Parts: sequence; structure tokens; C-alpha cells
Amino acid sequence: MTHLRSDSCISVTQLKKKYGEKTALDEVSFEVNYGKVFGFLGPNGAGKSTTINILTTLLLPSSGNVKIFGLDVNKASSAIRKRIGVVSQQPSSEANLTVERAMDLYGLMWGIERTKRKEKITEIINSFDLQEIRNVKNDELSIGQKRRVQVAREFIHEMDLLFLDEPTVGLDPTARRVLLDYIKSQVKSGLTVFFTTHIMEEAEYLCDDIAIINRGKIIAFDTPLGLKKKYGKENIIQIQIKEKISELILKLASNVSPDSQIIKDGENSLKITSIDPQNTLTKLIENFTLKGIKIINVSISSPSLEDVFLTMVK
Repeated sequence: MTHLRSDSCISVTQLKKKYGEKTALDEVSFEVNYGKVFGFLGPNGAGKSTTINILTTLLLPSSGNVKIFGLDVNKASSAIRKRIGVVSQQPSSEANLTVERAMDLYGLMWGIERTKRKEKITEIINSFDLQEIRNVKNDELSIGQKRRVQVAREFIHEMDLLFLDEPTVGLDPTARRVLLDYIKSQVKSGLTVFFTTHIMEEAEYLCDDIAIINRGKIIAFDTPLGLKKKYGKENIIQIQIKEKISELILKLASNVSPDSQIIKDGENSLKITSIDPQNTLTKLIENFTLKGIKIINVSISSPSLEDVFLTMVK
């Protein structure tokens, strides 16, 4: 793998893609540094797949400048393809071959020598916990198992940049964590990853930088923490009381904090969003105590990346 460098692994400047009259990408610009995980988030139809297809040399841009490893995607597609890995959303497997045999064939296609292939396949099968299904045919696997194999086999060949388009779809929580941790270990060795997901906890766990795209435009770019600080203005207060939440209690809470969103969250609990949680909570405790309402528990939590994402793409 390429050693960490100061210049960008991916550089995109004013990228545009039109399908007839429809503009799928509208002057998109961003950079991805070597040895980082770059999260590319957005709702369905935002332009994620179009961007990936251009970056992986499957689709020509209408205009703009796109460079991978300093090479122009329009002029050096063959050289770029030799150094990248791609796991697309579409299922891909050799139905009548066993998991191990299919992996061997995939390694052969990449021109990997037999002994090296054998070593790599054993490493991958162990890392992705595929021992039990190594001799099972692909068409006999569950959807989740097929997805695990599809992602795992990509690591057989050496690459400098890996595109992962919603790689954990169909995976259970354990398999998902195994995959994310394996990606982290490869990034430490110098791999650069371009990652799309609809699961915000994954993005928060894995990504160094995140761009949010909506309707063909980048609407935010920062670290996960930076996005939460910049756009997640409202904190969430949770108050649990001894008695059941009545209309009277809801009205009392609304009078104390008219600018907050207050919802009933279970029989004995209120959920309140507030820009100034400390002040709001102090007022609520004072008023509830005056009215003889017994508070059992209170907590304040910061907005999650999912809260920020949903706010931004509304």
C-alpha cells in the first residue's frame, strides 16, 4: 500500500453530471486524504452512486476535474483501476462455486500467485469469521453471508483505495462490527477508504471526515464531531417522573420552555429538545417541585450524527 502522503488521494473540483435535462451532480468539490476514511452521506437519489461511478471510472463526468492518485479519471482509468477496490451495493457472487474456490478465482483474476493466494484466503476467512462456510456454495448462503463474502474477497488483492458502498447491508451487528474493525486495521496500514452508509453510528465509528450530499450538492463537510458541534444545536433532556404524564404536566412543561419541542416518551417520561438545556432543566425542576411532581431521573444528551443528518436533509 502507498505510504501516507501530504497530497490528496482523491481530488474533486466542480464536478458536474447531467442526464439529459436532469442535473445529478452540481459543482461538487471535496478532497480525500491518504490513509483516511471518508464518509459520503446522503439520502437516496442525492448523487452518491453517480459520484462513486465517476470516481471508479465507470462513468464520465459532464464537466469538472477529478483526480485519483494525482491521475485524471478521464485519461488514466486503466492505471487507476489497478490500484482500487470496489464493493458495490449490487450483490455479486459465483453461485455454483464454494466460498473458498470463488475467492481463489477472484485472486487469480487479479493475477495473484498461487501460494500468495492461498495465504491471503486463509487470512481473510479467519478475519471475517468465514470458517464454517468456506466449503459451502455461494448460492446456498444467506443474504448476510453473501454480503460478508463479497466484502471479504475484495481484500485478497493489494489496493491503495477502497470504495465501500453500503457494505453492511444485511449484516447482523456482530458481523458489522467485525467488518468495521477490519477496515480500521487496514486503514492503519495505509489504506484509504471512501465509505457510504445510511447507518449514522457506522459513520461516527469509522469516518475521519464526512461530506453530506443532498440533491446533487455538498451541504456540509467536517469531522463527525465538527458536524455535531456546528449543526447539532439542540440537546435532548430526558425527565422521568413518578406519576403518569398527563395533559396538565405537558402544558406545565410547555409553559416553562415554550421554545422547546416537548414530547411524551413512555408513560412516565418526557423528552425535551433545548438550545439551552441547563437553564431549561433548572426551570423545569423548580416548577415540577412547586407542583409536587416527583422527579425520579433526569439526563441531558448531545445530538447524535443522525440528528444532524436528519436536520440537514429535511
